[in-house]
Amino acid sequence: MTKPLVAIVGRPNVGKSTLFNRIVGERRAVVSEIPGTTRDRIIADAEWNGQTFLVVDTGGIEILPATVEAGLRPATDRPLLEDSEAFIPEIRGQAELAINEADLIIFLTDAAAGLTGPDREVASILRRSKKPTLLVANKADNEAREQNALEFYELGMGEVLTISAIHGIGVGDLLDMIVSSLTWEEEPEVRDDDAIRIAIIGRPNVGKSSLLNRLLGHERAIVSPVAGTTRDAVDTEMEYEGQRYVLIDTAGIRRRGKVGAGVEKWSVLRTARALQRTDLALLLLDATEGVAAQDTHIAGMTLDEGVSIVVVVNKWDAIDPELRERRADIEEHIRSELKFLNYIPVLFISALTGFNVQEVLPTAKEVVETRYQRVPTAQLNDLIQQAMIEHAPGSRGGRRLRLFFVDQTDVAPPHFVFHVDDPRLVHFSYQRYLENQIRELYPFPGTPIRMTFRNPKSNRERN
Repeated sequence: MTKPLVAIVGRPNVGKSTLFNRIVGERRAVVSEIPGTTRDRIIADAEWNGQTFLVVDTGGIEILPATVEAGLRPATDRPLLEDSEAFIPEIRGQAELAINEADLIIFLTDAAAGLTGPDREVASILRRSKKPTLLVANKADNEAREQNALEFYELGMGEVLTISAIHGIGVGDLLDMIVSSLTWEEEPEVRDDDAIRIAIIGRPNVGKSSLLNRLLGHERAIVSPVAGTTRDAVDTEMEYEGQRYVLIDTAGIRRRGKVGAGVEKWSVLRTARALQRTDLALLLLDATEGVAAQDTHIAGMTLDEGVSIVVVVNKWDAIDPELRERRADIEEHIRSELKFLNYIPVLFISALTGFNVQEVLPTAKEVVETRYQRVPTAQLNDLIQQAMIEHAPGSRGGRRLRLFFVDQTDVAPPHFVFHVDDPRLVHFSYQRYLENQIRELYPFPGTPIRMTFRNPKSNRERN
């Protein structure tokens, strides 16, 4: 199911990052009293009343010098971060890009400061976008500020919802309105069931477009040694040995703080959304650079979406011949760096010369086929019961976990539900042990396994 996108926009220091953290349920955005702290968008899943959607935090749309000269009321008399002023056009451009792609806008304002010139400027941008918008006045945590919020009706953007993101006041009502305003689609586009969808992902300049061209056998994508050439996700159909594939070439993902200004930042969200419509991701690594911290971040984001992975180590031809003789050691090192990917296939290729590229699609096909594998219930229960006999779970407060039965409730990715007396007794290390026992018999190569521990009487559960 496609997740709709909600963008939080507004001028600086109205509490966008605080609201973002409140909605997604964790501190993912940097929160500061100094305007200009948030420069890059942050993307995360949010869930409310059983519905999941994407939330994007954006940098503040700052008032421009020309509007200051025109005498409009400034957003704040506090200084921006030391170097943030130079980034104002880029931050503004980021917010406008988020507006263009969002399914719903949360226009956040500050009830403590009242209506300002920059608020009117943001409102003007939103009117031109014609996107569904919820006007929200933040920091309305007392009666005086509730009265201040009435000023925002002057914008003519409908009802003003008052909240306090830092205290959580009114956020539940806001989430109700968000969910009621969004729609979820089972299929984002017409697709054939027999086509395998593969996203080519990785950091900039690891050779994603070169691999795409090599797989297709012609120059479908622009190939450039300059990092960040590919901006959007591009879909291309092909057939190989009777199997249809849809290849999605995505823009490179850099770590936060290193993402360039303008459309390159937007490519991160485009890649995240591309993962929602793919079966498998080819995670490209640069053999000359090894595993970077951002590679583990990209892999984690992919597995969170339930997408299968094949690690593809590109530029193998650029490695010293003596090192190439130690391929097994290098693969072991890669698996060590990507600790949670010990079940992921690793291929060594050269998109430039074509070395070993012929193994990519057959490996991807094998991985995708196993995504749909089901473990017979009787065999699964015998396997888990035997595993618990050989290695009993630890006790907690004198109590030990009891298992009633386990069944597989879904595929792509496989989902196993363990019916137990108390899910709180399941330690993450024991959960990993049970997963490894399943994988010994059913490896599910390249595919994450979902495991839920549930008490069938109390409906208490943990994942």
